Amino acid sequence: MQSMTEVGSLRVGLVATDPLRILGLETLFPKDGPVEVVQLSVPGALDDSGVSLVLIDAACTEHIFELLATFRRSRPRLRLIVLGLESDHEYIQRIIGAGAKGYLTHSAKEAEIRMAIDVVQDGSVWAPRKVLARLLEARPVPEAEDRLKLTERELQVLRLLVAGQPNREIARELGIDVITVKAHVGRLMRKMGVENRISLSVQAVGRGLIE
Repeated sequence: MQSMTEVGSLRVGLVATDPLRILGLETLFPKDGPVEVVQLSVPGALDDSGVSLVLIDAACTEHIFELLATFRRSRPRLRLIVLGLESDHEYIQRIIGAGAKGYLTHSAKEAEIRMAIDVVQDGSVWAPRKVLARLLEARPVPEAEDRLKLTERELQVLRLLVAGQPNREIARELGIDVITVKAHVGRLMRKMGVENRISLSVQAVGRGLIE
């Protein structure tokens, strides 16, 4: 099974002003490909764009956190990935905390950009693992975790999920369909008492279930 950047159709919005960065992303995702980049420089363009994910170049504004807050307030279901110069974990944590679902540095390679889009589109978050751990370190660990029992298949799914693989790649790797993967992930979240894939990954590593 292939990722969304390989099959299907996905429209990705772009908020950027740097001509070279715009050209680079348009070259990476040509108009006749499965992923189409749509510039959102014109007011109201988002309304008719049909995008579900937006790449935002932090260099195009001095008020990136205000922009994220505006998106979160007016378009809460829209998934946002920020592109920036900063690599400091504190800054990235603030970006994710402000509502972004992913963060990439301007030096990110093509494979990393495509994987980030896949992971975020799949409902998870793309950020350094230390950032994810910081965001969740205050969450209490459910009781009776020593009684937690996982099947071999659940462990296989969990290992790939912790490695950052989206559902489509997990399905392809294990030779099962995406619906079955989602069912396994749902059961894993219920067993561990968490509400999303990020918490599930951090809990799995924190409990020593996955190295």
